[in-house]
Amino acid sequence: MSPSDVSRPAKPKTVFDRDAEWDALVAFAGDTRPGPGLGVVSGRLRQGKTYLLKTLTAALGGFYFGAQSATQAESLRRLADELSQFAGTMPPTPWHDWGEAVDALLALGDRRPVPIVIDEFPDLVRQSPPLPSAIHRAYRRLRETDPDNRARLVLSGSTLPVMHRLFSAASPLRELTDLQLTLRPLDYRQAARLWNIDDPRLALLVHAVVGGTPAYWGYGGERAPGGPDDFDAWVCKTVLNPRTPLFLEAHHLLQEETDHWDRALCHSALAAIASGCSTQGEIAEHLGAPLTDAARCLALLRDNGLLHGEPDAFRPNLIRLRITEPLLAFEHAAVWSRRSALEQQGGDEVWRRMRPVFDSAVVGPHFARICRDWVMDFADPAVFGARPATAAYGSLADPTRRAGPDTQAEVVVRGPTGTRPSALLSVGAARWDQVMDLHHLEQLRHLLDLLAAHGEDVAHTRPACYSGVGFTSALRAAEANGHVVLVDLDRLYRGT
Repeated sequence: MSPSDVSRPAKPKTVFDRDAEWDALVAFAGDTRPGPGLGVVSGRLRQGKTYLLKTLTAALGGFYFGAQSATQAESLRRLADELSQFAGTMPPTPWHDWGEAVDALLALGDRRPVPIVIDEFPDLVRQSPPLPSAIHRAYRRLRETDPDNRARLVLSGSTLPVMHRLFSAASPLRELTDLQLTLRPLDYRQAARLWNIDDPRLALLVHAVVGGTPAYWGYGGERAPGGPDDFDAWVCKTVLNPRTPLFLEAHHLLQEETDHWDRALCHSALAAIASGCSTQGEIAEHLGAPLTDAARCLALLRDNGLLHGEPDAFRPNLIRLRITEPLLAFEHAAVWSRRSALEQQGGDEVWRRMRPVFDSAVVGPHFARICRDWVMDFADPAVFGARPATAAYGSLADPTRRAGPDTQAEVVVRGPTGTRPSALLSVGAARWDQVMDLHHLEQLRHLLDLLAAHGEDVAHTRPACYSGVGFTSALRAAEANGHVVLVDLDRLYRGT
């Protein structure tokens, strides 16, 4: 019987979205082919890994074990007790090491394919470093002595540096792995559906605060703002309310992800990025810290998935950093310096003072990021003449200005060619709070002239304007004549 012949359970309605992830897990866990299988599920905290894996084992009659920070002896006792309850047997003689425990777990697959989940696997490895080797030996032994075994072991974890190390190309477990799955935050359109928000402007405002992390829907009381006019009150009742989980979530997230490293430096580094610093040198200067200390801190945040670095679209040797979790960006741009005032004065009064900072330092950059996501995930390839390979921020020195900031484009789209730099498909300006007009198009044309002077081929590059408010009739006429691509909120959330 081939794997496709197996009856696979439909994804329960209680699991929001995650269709591809569910299909991949069910296909792996229900594969009837002989031989033990090994799957890996990773992802940052709060993305729904545990709920998804518990649902999987319930649907397929599998075994789930959630690891905790504990000694090896305690973890082995817990596992033995839970395994005996699952199998309906008496607890085994106490195991002396993980080799015996792994053998007992894999024996569950002697008769049929069965998912066996160890969640938060890195917590076990911290206390028992030989555990990965014990798993490797058990698999090698089973494949030689019991090739009909169909155990489907799934190792899951949210400590990303440990998961990457355990299953890197150099790891012996990598050669045994049949499935590698990463649970990422929901994209901005999925998040709008999760929060049941139809208004694109409101959806983007909410996403700028809580992003696409599924757990925050529950933390927010499973209730979205009733409309754009209700947004301020919703923020005060949730993220700025000391009685709700979201109030300290950014602090807890950083604490859990960075373990025992210098959290003060991490907070300050995030605050520097939220204030507009984007390069390693700018951040170190803002912190007043040696470049080596700043580099170590930023590397830690990147390894844990809290920061993402990407090359400047016009200067590829310049790596720009951004905060990946919107709640952390919201916290460090708008809330961090006002926490004591929040606890003393309450959210309403403080939020009135914070709101301008939120609009400029949080929503503006977040809107630009959403525009880049739209380019990569939802735009029809015909919009830019080819399928985009990258969409990034770009900046360029303008020799026509004696002083002042570089000329910039928030959405620079490049195509998939073998040349460096790759084909420049589009340069775009993103303005959250401005009605865009012909002068924005002229600024983009000026940028194209600068790029041409630097040797870029701009003959087929399409200017694009992205606005959270709208466009003038003159700019709409330019769009009708094929001179510019226009993208508004409705197109971001519903169009291609």
